[in-house]
Amino acid sequence: MADKFFWADAIADRIIKEKGDKKEYVCASGVTPSGQVHIGNFREVITTDMVVKALQNKGKKVKFIYSWDDFDRFRKIPKGVGAEYEKYLGMSISDIPSPYDGSMNYAEYNEKKFEKSLKSVFIEPKFIYQNKMNKKSAYADLIKTALEKRNEIKEILDKFRKEPLAEDWWPIMIYCDKCKKDLTTITGVDGYNVSYECECGYNETFDIRKKGIISIRWRIDWPLRWRYEAVDFEPGGIDHSVYGGSFTTSKEICKKIFDFEPPIYQFYEWIGIKEGQVFSSSSGNALTLEEVGEIYEPAVLRYLFVGTKPKSVFQISFDNDVISIYEKFDTLEEKYFEGTCNPREKRMYEMSVVNVPKVKPERSGFKGLITSVQIGKIKNLNNYDKLRAKKVSIWLDKYAGDDMKFEVQEKIDGEFSEAEKAALAQLKDVLKEREYSEEKELFNKFYEICESSDLDNSEFFDAAYRAIIKKTKGPRLASLIISIGQKKIIKLLGTLK
Repeated sequence: MADKFFWADAIADRIIKEKGDKKEYVCASGVTPSGQVHIGNFREVITTDMVVKALQNKGKKVKFIYSWDDFDRFRKIPKGVGAEYEKYLGMSISDIPSPYDGSMNYAEYNEKKFEKSLKSVFIEPKFIYQNKMNKKSAYADLIKTALEKRNEIKEILDKFRKEPLAEDWWPIMIYCDKCKKDLTTITGVDGYNVSYECECGYNETFDIRKKGIISIRWRIDWPLRWRYEAVDFEPGGIDHSVYGGSFTTSKEICKKIFDFEPPIYQFYEWIGIKEGQVFSSSSGNALTLEEVGEIYEPAVLRYLFVGTKPKSVFQISFDNDVISIYEKFDTLEEKYFEGTCNPREKRMYEMSVVNVPKVKPERSGFKGLITSVQIGKIKNLNNYDKLRAKKVSIWLDKYAGDDMKFEVQEKIDGEFSEAEKAALAQLKDVLKEREYSEEKELFNKFYEICESSDLDNSEFFDAAYRAIIKKTKGPRLASLIISIGQKKIIKLLGTLK
C-alpha cells in the first residue's frame, strides 16, 4: 500500500483514527503578514495542503482554512520601509497603509501577493482574516471564558516561564478606540464588559460583543481558534514545537480552558537558501514564493517540498543544482508513466503534479533548453517547453554561473595556433559533407579530426569552443553545433583567418 510509504498519507490515517470518521475534517494553517510572506512560511501551508489532499484521496470531505493573523500589532519597521512608519508602531497591521500600494492596508498588500502565488501551485484554501473576525467580535464568548479563567491560564503559562506573569496580566490586549494603539491598561472586567485606559488619555468601558478592539494573546489565541474552527490538523514550526513552546501551552489551554481536544500536530523544520540567510519577513530578508516560482515551474516547486519530510531541514538551490533538480523530477515523471515507481515515488509524483495528465507530458530537459534559449531556438516549442524555457531564461539572467552562459559568435575572434586552424578547417569540411541529426555520429567525427591533426582531444574541443562561443568549455559540442545549425557554424568557421 502507498499509504504507509508517504508521510502525508500516514498523517491522514492518524487523523481519521484519532478524530473519528467525521463528515468533514478541518485542516488549518496561517501566518502574520508582518512583511513579505516568504518561502519559509510556504512550508507550513504546503504541509497542510498535502495532508488535505491525502484525506481527499481517501474520499474524505475537508475544509482547508488559512488564517491571516492581520490583527497583530505593528511591532517594528521592516527593512526598506521609511522611518515615518514609526508613528504606526502599536497599531494593528490591518489599520495602517501599505508603503507600496496606497489602495491597500499594510497587511492586505502582503496577503494578496501570497494568495496569488498559492493559486499558481494548486493551493486554494479558505482565507480567514483575523482583523475582520476580531472586529465583528466573533470570539466574544470564548474571550469571556478566557477572561474568567485567566488565573488558570496564568498557572499553565507560568509552569514554563522563568519569571511568573504579573498579577495584572490579562490574556487579551486592547487597541485604544481613539488612538488605535495598544498602549492600554485593563482596569476592570465584569462579564462581557471590559474597562481600560490608554496612554493617550482616553478611557472607556465597552461590551466585547459589540466593539471589536480586542486582540487575543498568541498562546491563548491559537487554542481559542482551534476550538472555534473545530480544527483537526495543523502544523507548526520548530520554534512553536520545543518543550514549553506555544504548542505545549496551547495544547493544555485547549483542553483545560476551552474543553476541546487539540488537533493532530506536525512540526516542520526551517528551510533555507543554499549559502543564504535565515528567512525573516520583518527584517526584509524574505525570498518569496513568487520569486522561487520564477525558476521552478509549479510541479517542480511542489516536488522540492513533497520529497522531504516536514521534520527534515533542506535548502533551496538557485545555482547549477537547479539542473539536477529538474532532471530528478523528469526521471520521476518518466517512471510514473512507465509504471515503474515504487509506492512512495508514485505518491510524490501525484502530490507534485496534483492534476495528473492521462498521458506523459512531452517536456525537454532543463539542461537542453539552456542551449536552445541562448541560441534563440524557442519558437516552435510546445506549451510545456515554453513554460520551462521561460524559467531557463530567468535562471540564466539571475542565477546561472558563467560556466552555463555563452553567446554564439558572429565572427571568430582571438588567437589560434596553426594546428588549431587546421583542425577547425577540417571541422568546417566535415559539416559541409552532410547534415548530421545524431550527436553520436558527429561526435565520432571529432575524434577522426583529432587523429589526423596535431591536436589531442582536449585541445581540439578547447579550440572549437573558443571559436564558436569564445569560451574554453560549454554544452556538448555535437549538440551545440546541431542546435545552432551546421550552416551557421560553417559560416562562422569561414571567418577564421
